[in-house]
Amino acid sequence: MMGITIETIDPDATLPGSSDVVVIGGGIIGIMTAIFLAKEGVSVTVCEKGEVGHEQSGRNWGWVRIMGRDASEIPLGLESMRLWSEMDKLVGGDTGFTRSGIVYVADTPAKLAEHEAWLDHAKQYQLDSRLLSSREIESVLPGCKRAFAGALFTPSDARAEPQKAVPAMARALRRLGGQVLTQCAVRGIETKAGRVSAVVTERGTIACQRVVLAGGAWSRLFLGNLGIDFPQLKVLGSVLRTEPLDGPPTHAVGGSDFAFRKRQDGGYTIAHRGASVAEIVPDSFRLMADFLPSLVKQRDELKLRLGQRFLEEAKTVRRWSLDETTPFEKTRVLDPAPYDSILSEAQANLVAAFPAFKDMKVAQAWGGFVDATPDAVPVIGEVPRLPGFFIASGFSGHGFGIGPGAGRLIADLVAGKTSMIDAKPFRLERFARLERTTRAG
Repeated sequence: MMGITIETIDPDATLPGSSDVVVIGGGIIGIMTAIFLAKEGVSVTVCEKGEVGHEQSGRNWGWVRIMGRDASEIPLGLESMRLWSEMDKLVGGDTGFTRSGIVYVADTPAKLAEHEAWLDHAKQYQLDSRLLSSREIESVLPGCKRAFAGALFTPSDARAEPQKAVPAMARALRRLGGQVLTQCAVRGIETKAGRVSAVVTERGTIACQRVVLAGGAWSRLFLGNLGIDFPQLKVLGSVLRTEPLDGPPTHAVGGSDFAFRKRQDGGYTIAHRGASVAEIVPDSFRLMADFLPSLVKQRDELKLRLGQRFLEEAKTVRRWSLDETTPFEKTRVLDPAPYDSILSEAQANLVAAFPAFKDMKVAQAWGGFVDATPDAVPVIGEVPRLPGFFIASGFSGHGFGIGPGAGRLIADLVAGKTSMIDAKPFRLERFARLERTTRAG
């Protein structure tokens, strides 16, 4: 079975001497931020240690949803959906965006009540989300053989293709005049008079006025070297795709123990919605107090595992000088192996619920690290004690769907413009540790 295949781009070859803004990280958040800055005439350079979109931005399920979002994320979701609907035109390429609808099926009346509570809150946004009774599910999901208490259905929610979307965005950025450097890790930043003045990369220094860290799962490590103790852990998700298959529903569906969505190539992307893996690493102990409440709340969905990754991260250097090789240069792309047992369980659960999947043929399987914060809400904003330095990280598995809106918000903050989206819920000051110096070691 093959691993994941993600499109690549031809990067810019020359390191610029200066740029108004440098974005660290070539995932969807970094690239969309750079696009909106470039459209405003700001000179912007994206530095990616590996390849554009090759970590979680290219490994996620491809869902573009507003349904079920945290209250603070719904405005980002609304703006993102508007931008996604125009994305192919915006980037001059194919991102696979399709309004396919998404359904959350509920096993129990208690779970259905949770969906109803969210729907009551979301009514102020005039969404087309609605509850389905157990009898109505068959009309929306023909061929369903599992008894569900009901479902939450949003016909206007959508999907896109992660393996091609972000590379298409990066090509558009270059056409707008932005620069994209791959295989170019940023080692750190330089300051002058208390403000950001440059970034130091493995290939040289770029003078700049502002920096955006959109480093995904790597952000905590990068920030730690700056003395900022960012509470972030990695959660491993396992995903597969099938060969083209006719018969199953074309809506994306999330159950308690499976998830699927139709792909542009005719196959399906499949995962186990209730079995992400939280690998125990040294940071698990350092951040235990921060993450314990969410761990207790999600105890039925997260699987704790202790393995080789503990030793790998224990050996990872956490402090370095700007003339030293960094961990970002030693590991260009996080490419974890998927958990085959979890995927096998997801397949079995899916076939039991939707027998139309019984003849599926698996084409690829992969793993990906989600960058999670304690409250599963991203951090978006300027670091108060380091003017000119912005964080855009901790999207907790939501980054692909809300990435366009987040990019617009970040670009507005960087440019000093008033944004249509309230940034207060995402301020990093909500985590007290961000104002403390990290522990040594």
